[in-house]
Amino acid sequence: MNFLRVATLTTALLLSLGCGVQAQTTLRIGLGEDPDILDPTLARTYVGRIVFAAFCDKLFDIDEKLNIVPQLALSHETSGDGKEVTIKLRPGVKFHDGEPFDAEAAKYSLERHLNFPASFRKPEIASLDHVEVVDPLTVKLILKNPYSPLVAQLADRAGMMVSPKAAKEAGDKFGLKPVCAGPYKFVERVQQDRMVFEKFADYWNKDNVFIDRLVYQPIVDATVRLANLKSGGLDLIERLLATDIKDVRADSRLKLSSALWLGYMGITLNIGNDKNKGPLSQSAKVRQALDFAIDREAINQVVYNGEFVAGNQWVNPEHPYYQKAFPVRPRDLAKAKALLKEAGVTTPITVDLMVPQDPETQAVAQVIQSMASEAGFDMKIRVTEFATSLKQAEAGEYQAYLLNWSGRLDPDGNAYVFLKSKAPQNYSAYLNTDVDKAMDDARMVSDLGQRKAIYEKMTKQVIEDEPIIYISHRKVLIAHTARLEGYRQMPDGLVRVIGLKLK
Repeated sequence: MNFLRVATLTTALLLSLGCGVQAQTTLRIGLGEDPDILDPTLARTYVGRIVFAAFCDKLFDIDEKLNIVPQLALSHETSGDGKEVTIKLRPGVKFHDGEPFDAEAAKYSLERHLNFPASFRKPEIASLDHVEVVDPLTVKLILKNPYSPLVAQLADRAGMMVSPKAAKEAGDKFGLKPVCAGPYKFVERVQQDRMVFEKFADYWNKDNVFIDRLVYQPIVDATVRLANLKSGGLDLIERLLATDIKDVRADSRLKLSSALWLGYMGITLNIGNDKNKGPLSQSAKVRQALDFAIDREAINQVVYNGEFVAGNQWVNPEHPYYQKAFPVRPRDLAKAKALLKEAGVTTPITVDLMVPQDPETQAVAQVIQSMASEAGFDMKIRVTEFATSLKQAEAGEYQAYLLNWSGRLDPDGNAYVFLKSKAPQNYSAYLNTDVDKAMDDARMVSDLGQRKAIYEKMTKQVIEDEPIIYISHRKVLIAHTARLEGYRQMPDGLVRVIGLKLK
């Protein structure tokens, strides 16, 4: 009898421990790449933004309908002349190191984004002159000139707040152990293997955080990511291949979440920095001919199973700033050949097409290669590791570059850094003073109708000059276990963890 009692107690204890282990929930997320530095001031990768969404709250966020909503800020008000923006902050917020988030901390973070050496946020908030502390929970942003995209920028990395104490102590090493004010706090990072975060007990919205631990794992191969999801090694994966949608929908253990992306895929053409002076860089007619040789809808059907959206602008056709006066043109092979004849070039025209190391992008490149050959282009595909391709683009070591841009809420975020002369991501080295003026003018007004009219003239010019041939707008495709409840997909592609539960 004593033996039976001990056995029963032991079994009960083991069951109790087992329940305790099960209560410690971990969400394992598969990423397409390993992010760069986890410092919102210095970071530049799309996957980095996915990770930041879990641990580095912003002043503002967006919802499914592209509305700007409060996060660490409660409200904002812009002065009549557009040069002052007053922001009310959320009370009772703490950073992961226990330091309070207040107006002084907001001022520090914004000025760090603006002034820190090699900051990638500086171009996004360059119109900001300085920040004034009005009271402990109010800051006033003083601008050099009106800047309508500002609040939209503060709904992204430029609006992420960092602990002043931790940032001052770490300097440029802050990204090795970042301290923010999000729902999860940093635990560890092993490059190319994992990033681990645990629930922050003092988070301002802790009642809506239900998962204890997050583990992000970079897995470059999308097929391997999906296999890990199916086997239970992962709970959620980003950038599911469009060709795998049917497979996920057929699996009762999995769910699919999607939204039309804010970004685009396009072919950036080296106009002003082409050391070989090829025909593409020397003639707009040659660039237009390449455009007319491409069948965007055929690419969508062949590579993406018809799931994506063909496009010809830096915003998608569902975006409020899309210019309907310039719809996607159908493929016109005769027009392409006629333009090449008018340009007086000898065919076939050899083109160095740089393509990041990604199966879907490579498949698009192969379809474009085939289509372009019929018009008189010999596209030489050069597959390049992504970070290396960015460096070569900056150096002008390419002629055409097939690239995905993750997109921003405001149209300025999809155009200015790529099309403005001497802008940091103007890989085309494109220069058009009328386009420059249009982008600057659009930043000065906030009325949608006025801005859209400015962008209409700019769109006409960019389509004629063709520094970038816009191809398509992908859908954000997130696959996850059916055990995950409460997941909602936003158009920016980020994975938000608030409200998520694992059954």
